[in-house]
Amino acid sequence: MAKLRKQDALDYHQYPKPGKIEVLPTKPHSSQRDLSLAYSPGVAEPCLDIEKNPEDVYKYTAKGNLVAVISNGTAVLGLGDIGALASKPVMEGKGMLFKIYADIDVFDIEVDAKDVETFVQTVKAIAPTFGGINLEDIKAPECFEIEKRLKEELNIPLMHDDQHGTAIISAAALINACEIAGKDLSKVKIVVNGAGASAISCAKLYIAVGAKKENILMLDSKGPLSVDRDDLDDNKKYFAIKTKAKDLAEAMKGADVFVGLSKGNVVNQKMVQSMAKDAIVFALANPDPEIPYDDAVAAREDIIIATGRSDHPNQVNNVLGFPYIFRGALDVRATKINEEMKLAAVKAIAALAKEPVPDSVNLAYGSRSLAFGKDYIIPKPIDPRLLSTVSPAVAKAAIESGIAQKKITDWDAYEQELINRLGLDNKLMRFITVKAKQNPKRVVFTEADHYKILKAAQMVRDEGIAKPILLGNPEKINKLIEEYNLDLHDVAIVDPRSKEEEERRIKFAELFFQKRKRRGYNFYEAKQVMRERNHFGAMMVETGAADAMISGLTRKYADPIKPALQIIGVQDGVRRVAGMYIMITKQGPYFFADTTMNVNPTAQDLVDITVLTAQAVKKFNITPRIGMLSYSNFGSTEGEVPTNMRQAVEILHRDYPGMIVDGEMQANFALNNNLLKEQFPFSDLVDKKVNTLIFPNLASGNISYKLMQELGGAEAIGPVLIGMKKPVHVLQLGSSVREIVNMVTIAVIDAQNK
Repeated sequence: MAKLRKQDALDYHQYPKPGKIEVLPTKPHSSQRDLSLAYSPGVAEPCLDIEKNPEDVYKYTAKGNLVAVISNGTAVLGLGDIGALASKPVMEGKGMLFKIYADIDVFDIEVDAKDVETFVQTVKAIAPTFGGINLEDIKAPECFEIEKRLKEELNIPLMHDDQHGTAIISAAALINACEIAGKDLSKVKIVVNGAGASAISCAKLYIAVGAKKENILMLDSKGPLSVDRDDLDDNKKYFAIKTKAKDLAEAMKGADVFVGLSKGNVVNQKMVQSMAKDAIVFALANPDPEIPYDDAVAAREDIIIATGRSDHPNQVNNVLGFPYIFRGALDVRATKINEEMKLAAVKAIAALAKEPVPDSVNLAYGSRSLAFGKDYIIPKPIDPRLLSTVSPAVAKAAIESGIAQKKITDWDAYEQELINRLGLDNKLMRFITVKAKQNPKRVVFTEADHYKILKAAQMVRDEGIAKPILLGNPEKINKLIEEYNLDLHDVAIVDPRSKEEEERRIKFAELFFQKRKRRGYNFYEAKQVMRERNHFGAMMVETGAADAMISGLTRKYADPIKPALQIIGVQDGVRRVAGMYIMITKQGPYFFADTTMNVNPTAQDLVDITVLTAQAVKKFNITPRIGMLSYSNFGSTEGEVPTNMRQAVEILHRDYPGMIVDGEMQANFALNNNLLKEQFPFSDLVDKKVNTLIFPNLASGNISYKLMQELGGAEAIGPVLIGMKKPVHVLQLGSSVREIVNMVTIAVIDAQNK
């Protein structure tokens, strides 16, 4: 992790405006009428309704999505008792995490009160404002009493994250670490160094997930919590046991698990070496762990280690929990956050670590092969699946334990709602994936000597989307499989150059010669070209040995297209193929064509492209509503481009009367229906949300989708090659694993349709 300079940190917080969060209006406010509705006199109506029925506050205000992050600054992580005012940057930062990870709005509240009674009364007095309360950075033992009092006296979800956040995440990590190490959680000996709020909560939750209290030895700054000590408060007395250990070094001898919630550099290599076989070490002090990561892994090969740092594997980070726990609690209007909800979060986080890791997470961490194991026992904090995994688990637990005031019945819809909150609108891909799984097809990968292809092949095989066939040198492919710990043992590997494939290669060559003998190929050349994987793969599809082909990851776009056209050809009645991109946006999917194939299409070419695109869109159960784009609006400017688009529209209106299409028009009119209705009320697209855009030439289409992808934050799926007789799809050069999986899924749907 790069060193953070002091001035960089100060500049980050100061510019371009001070602080890290702001309040933004959610309603129109540009006119006097808007302001009258927002404040006086319009605001009186919801006020009166809420007075009659307090539950209406969730209908008319932001309470249901508003959390207070409240602190008195007495135990700020790594800084100690710095006071309420100095803690504000931390609380703002916590608010930012709530928003970016779970779309929860936050007011940070810094309370200048160190005594329990004043703090409790202050929080109680302001509680009606909020849907939930996150207590933060309050020192022990006061934090225990504060949380206990507020949970009893308030009826909204409340949690002291310093206590329970680390407990939830580390408990998930402990469950998985024990599984990997082959240890029985009910029998492991656990040493906990530290006896503050976090340590006590961690130990209690470990017991809740299966550890035995008598197997936990906790230490504070004075040593082990022994029954012989008379200086322990009630919280520490709960964990006092009989022990002969006098210090941490003696306590760690033979221990299965060490959990550090204390301070840096209090554990050395010798102490780690004294632990039991397959030792589990959670060195969670920040910024310096109890033992440096490099020292710990050098001390013994069988260690499973987690820290609180992002520059090492297995980061125990509270952001894995609190945004999603509160999201689930708010969405069912839970009256508290109870043990059942915390345990549900633990189990959901632990289970997610065993799922295939999204490519976006791999890329973010500079890895190619994150997978459940010693170096990956809990998900990474940026994993986008946490929201749609943990929050539903918490919400279900709240409902089942009887503290939810709102019920969720359609859990699939709820999960999709969560995904949509952050703009990750993949409803279309969900539909496609479900459809693909109903009848998975054989997909041949022509570039199987690449890690991304192999990872994608494993994912589509594991998810039941497709049956992969790998083309390439088996020795090289198997070496990659072993290197990246992939599971492709039951997937066919075909080497077009091998002796084993000689008979089929000759058969393919004969068929190719018959197709191309009058197009410049002799039989010798046909035999030679069948040693090339794109030709061989296309011929597998043509002869029925495979159902679809994927290529193009490492080759320029034209390289796999040419053999596909030579061998498979276009659909009957199709004069030219086209390329379509599916752009996944917050507003839903848009279909762009032609983005990859036709440089300067004629009016008739544009008609063909539009018809092919409309047919493709319909296969996704979406009615195409098509805007024909130009720099002109309905004849406002003359030129070759607007003329071609205008003529294409005339032909489409004449020959395809049921098609919803119009133009030529500028892109803003196609996408802004109010603007279109105001200026061109005669258009066939008025009151119809355009979802398909046809570009006048390759340059405009290609530039547009890439701008959308890079600046607009849209996810691009494609290019989808449309018009081929059988499914062949060509990847973007350097596609991610996620993009490859998406293209395979589309190829399977294409094969099902054909």
